[in-house]
Order: sequence, then structure tokens, then C-alpha cells
Amino acid sequence: MDRNPSPPPPGRDKEEEEEVAGGDCIGSTVYSKHWLFGVLSGLIQIVSPENTKSSSDDEEQLTDLDEEMENEICRVWDMSMDEDVALFLQEFNAPDIFMGVLAKSKCPRLREICVGILGNMACFQEICVSISSDKNLGQVLLHCLYDSDPPTLLETSRLLLTCLSQAEVASVWVERIREHPAIYDSICFIMSSSTNVDLLVKVGEVVDKLFDLDEKLMLEWVRNGAAQPLDQPQEESEEQPVFRLVPCILEAAKQVRSENPEWLDVYMHILQLLTTVDDGIQAIVHCPDTGKDIWNLLFDLVCHEFCQSDDPPIILQEQKTVLASVFSVLSAIYASQTEQEYLKIEKVDLPLIDSLIRVLQNMEQCQKKPENSAESNTEETKKTDLTQDDFHLKILKDILCEFLSNIFQALTKETVAQGVKEGQLSKQKCSSAFQNLLPFYSPVVEDFIKILREVDKALADDLEKNFPSLKEPYAKSPDVMRWLLSPFTWSAR
Repeated sequence: MDRNPSPPPPGRDKEEEEEVAGGDCIGSTVYSKHWLFGVLSGLIQIVSPENTKSSSDDEEQLTDLDEEMENEICRVWDMSMDEDVALFLQEFNAPDIFMGVLAKSKCPRLREICVGILGNMACFQEICVSISSDKNLGQVLLHCLYDSDPPTLLETSRLLLTCLSQAEVASVWVERIREHPAIYDSICFIMSSSTNVDLLVKVGEVVDKLFDLDEKLMLEWVRNGAAQPLDQPQEESEEQPVFRLVPCILEAAKQVRSENPEWLDVYMHILQLLTTVDDGIQAIVHCPDTGKDIWNLLFDLVCHEFCQSDDPPIILQEQKTVLASVFSVLSAIYASQTEQEYLKIEKVDLPLIDSLIRVLQNMEQCQKKPENSAESNTEETKKTDLTQDDFHLKILKDILCEFLSNIFQALTKETVAQGVKEGQLSKQKCSSAFQNLLPFYSPVVEDFIKILREVDKALADDLEKNFPSLKEPYAKSPDVMRWLLSPFTWSAR
């Protein structure tokens, strides 16, 4: 049976039709107020002191839900997606009833449904503000993050993400979470141990939203995850500091990848946010095992998973955000810790160059406009395109070019020779690289050409012909030299 079955069609018996006809329906829906009152009253009875006391010796009654009651409350869960129903539940103080259930009931299924209903109600701004302003309800909902039931954790995460996405109340929830340090431990435990990919993705979205909203909280979580302070003298401990947060993120990413790599976007963006602060970068690279594992995961994704040579160029449109995050993290690791052992062991430069150039080539294909399309030439269409796909592609291009320039600066003569031999630095690929790197990274390209000339002078000359700006000024231009030395030039001065 589905966990959240769709409600059955409205009743067709004569009595129910008379109730609806008599103004019993909720708003513009066909749902019955009388029926809903009955279900909510049943919930109150479940958690009433008398019922709780009488069933205290019967563990099965505490944890199981009557099938009929489950079906009815599931109908309410589905109905709560309707704004009229959600507002009616709010008017009837249903959140207080659900709060009582969450505080007293030990039935996982019932707790899941109640949080799910609140999550649906919070999708509407007015109700979201009301729920968020209730301090007691907020405490109870945050306590649900300590639950051991994955479906309840999933619905709680969904509700939190909904509230954090509302600008009016986001700061309220961020502050509440900051006041409950145990939430950090619970989230780390979920990310490091859960095999429920739906839950991992939703929890990842909550963490991503929290870090995006509040850098201070992100720094607190990074620092709180250290087994010892970052400023502790090295001689006081033989072991490197162990950062809990990053390994937990890594474990969650691995689990999500095993199910579907396309769902990795959120965890890649979390890592990208961490690289925006120095403590975050240190948390990634400071521990050799964690740094190596993250590097290897991302390296494998760009070399063997995303935007491959046999994929159509249009695939870049679907993968542009996750690629931007992945390459951004790789670039940060490469730039900040190029002396790390795990970067020296692997021959990373040439495979990364190949991947970077392949993405840039696909980007060129995606950005080509139909020549005979009148619509594409209108000013309005150009503005629309720029604010959508082109904007994200531009961000990706900036990341790729900066990363590629850093790799080019680290290339040795031996690596260039190997790249020319194996095809990663062919004329076509070098041309694609230069086309994107110039003119902003001209010194880098010029230094690369000098090395390339020692390896393959003919290839270097061909590239210079295609990119005249790479030629040294005047020295390789007889026409310019003759102009400078002509009597007319000097007399004119």
C-alpha cells in the first residue's frame, strides 16, 4: 500500500450529499467540514491523557495505527495540499493538535503523517508565518530531527526546507537551529549512515539552504566538527584534526551517486559553498584521507560520468549547475594544495585538461544560435536568454577558464610532450582552449606556447597563425617594423 494514498472520490450517499448541499463543504472544495472535524477529534482522542494512560502497558497500541484511522488521516494529508483546506485547518487550530500528537505519540506512521500535513500547510505563506511564529511548535518540529524513523525525518526535512525558503521566516529557523547544537550531530549521523536516498537528498537541501542563508552557521558547523581546535599546536597531537562534517557530506554523496549521479547536485553545491571560506577549504584538504577521497570522487565524475565524449552537447544544459560546483571544488583544491600527496600520485593534469576542454567545446555548441531564426534576433529574446541558460553557462565558463589556466601554469615540458603524443593537447583542443582563455589569460597561454615550441615547433607555429595576438609585438611583424622605420612616420611626429 502507498504510504500516502490519494483520497477516494467524495461520498455519494444521500446523507453526505445533503451535508454538502447545506454548506458543509470547505471553501470551494467538495470536502466535508463535518468529516474533517471527526478525524481531528479522533486524533485528539489518541493522545488524550486518559487514552495514553490506559495504553501505557501496551506497546503495540502505542506504535501501531488503526487502519481506518490511517486511511482517514491520509485523506487529510492529501486534502491539505488545497489552500482552502489548509486555511480551514489553520482556523481550526489543527497545528496545535498535530503538535500534541508529535509530543505524545510513539507511532512512527502517525508522526510522519502529522509532520507531512504541516509541511503541506507551510507551502502557503500566511500559514507558514503562523507556524513559524509558534515557538513551542517550532521546538517540537526541530525535535523530530532526532527521530529514528526515516519517513518522519524526510517529512520534517521537507517542512524545514519549505520554511527556510520563505524570506519572512527563514532567519527565525536559522536562529532556532543555531540554538540546538544537537541538530548538527543528528544531521551528520543521517548523512553518514542513512541508505535512504530520498532522505539524504532532502537533508542535503536543508544543509545547502542553511549554509547559503548564513555563513556564520556554516563556519560554526565546520569548526564544531573538528576533533581538536584548528589552532591547537601540531606537537600536542600525533594525528591530524578530524573534521566530521566533510566526511559525512562525502559519505552521503557516495550513497546518492550509487542510486543516481544526477541527484548529486545538492551535495556538490554544499562542497562549493565550503570552498568560499578558508576554514571550509582546510576542512576538505587538511585530512589526507578525506581530501583524497573527495578529489578522487570529483575527478571520476568529470572524467567518466558527466559530459562525456559520446554525450550530445545539449547534455551540458542539464549538467551545467552540478559541473560548475564540481569544477569549482576541484579548482579550489588544486589551487590551495597542489603540493598534496594525493595530487602528485595521480596524473591529473592531462585528464582534467581533456575534460575541461570537452565541456568548453560543448558549451560553444550550446551557445550557437540558429542562423535563420528571426525570433532569436529580437532584443527581447536575447535578454531572456541571457537571464536564463547563458547566465549559468557564463558562470561555468569562468570557473573552467580559471581552473584551466591554473593547470596550464603547472605543466612541465614532459607533461606537454605526453599530452601532444596522447592527443589531449592536439591542435583542435589547444585552439578551443585558447579561444576561451584569450585575452584574459594571455600570459598563461604565451608561457604555454613557449613550452610547446620546445616540444612541437610546427604545432606552436600553427597555433600562433590562428591566434595572431600570441605573436610578440613588432618582432614578428615586418610590416610594422617597416612602418616604424619609414621617413614618413618620423616626419609626421
